[in-house]
Amino acid sequence: MKHLLMIALILSFPAIAIAAPPPHAKPLSEIIQYIEARGDVGYFDEIEWDKDGYWDIKFIRMDGKKVKLRIDPVSGQPVSR
Repeated sequence: MKHLLMIALILSFPAIAIAAPPPHAKPLSEIIQYIEARGDVGYFDEIEWDKDGYWDIKFIRMDGKKVKLRIDPVSGQPVSR
């Protein structure tokens, strides 16, 4: 009975589709290299693909300041939020 209840609960929630970067997007490695070329990156804290179709990248600068960027996957350039 517990299994039937679990299955009913799972099926009652709609599936959430997680989109991937478009086929013509720059490779993430190239975007990371571009950011590292700034010269002030201490380390990357978080990199994730957001539901709006951008890379959200958080890194810590050499001086300890946190930086958050939203990157367009096709151009590889930061965009405003």
